[in-house]
Amino acid sequence: MDDPAKPGWFERLSALLLREPEDREQLVELLHSAYQRNLLDGDALTMIEGVLHVSEMQVRDIMIPRAQMDVIDIADPAEKFIPFVIETAHSRFPVIEEGKDDVLGILLAKDLLRYHAGEEFDVRDMLRPAVFIPESKRLNVLLREFRSNRNHMAIVVDEYGGVAGLVTIEDVLEQIVGEIEDEYDFDEAGDNVIRDHQGRFRVKALTEIADFNEVIGTEFSDEDYDTVGGLVVSRFGRLPKRGEQVVFDGLKFTVLRADSRRLHTLLVEKLSEEA
Repeated sequence: MDDPAKPGWFERLSALLLREPEDREQLVELLHSAYQRNLLDGDALTMIEGVLHVSEMQVRDIMIPRAQMDVIDIADPAEKFIPFVIETAHSRFPVIEEGKDDVLGILLAKDLLRYHAGEEFDVRDMLRPAVFIPESKRLNVLLREFRSNRNHMAIVVDEYGGVAGLVTIEDVLEQIVGEIEDEYDFDEAGDNVIRDHQGRFRVKALTEIADFNEVIGTEFSDEDYDTVGGLVVSRFGRLPKRGEQVVFDGLKFTVLRADSRRLHTLLVEKLSEEA
């Protein structure tokens, strides 16, 4: 039990901040000082820095570009796009009309249960209204709007009104707390490499090269890079975004999950010798 005569960590941190920093750099310096003096733990410091960082960022900094959006064509029958929904494992999908640069609405994956239940099903009747926001909107403002409107996804439009990409509440929160895993992600204590029914491999980017070699049967060197993510980033020459692909040494690597800081999950396919 804490000694009531001793100030708690919050009181000590408050006293430290009473120095009244004159700018953001001094504030960050004080926070790091608080961490070094054990007034803050590492997770708390990271989140506070994330909050400060978010207030300086715009939607264009984290959005998923139009070319990388997973969308459903309104003209496609359910039996055609449901396998795509299962494979991508998203909870929400923008619905478009082929050949037109607009979004008709948002389809929730859970609404597809009606189709499997044998009920009458029309995608147009299932659509939820899409929320449209400009590329320049600041993330702290967007997060506040997500909370107040209870939306989880927004379509980003450029200055001409065209679709530039999309952003989700998870994308914003990950800038503060880091990667958020859901029921479709690997279990934290689970395998780093999982083979699916099509013979492809779902791989955590932090998987060590030696472990990857053992499972996949490759012979990549771990002298320059410790993890698969480091190896893939080196081949791109930059930090790739979700959906981007690179092929080398008979393997195709597709980025499944990534944020503005690092890679999280990769899809690895062995290419045939003919390819």
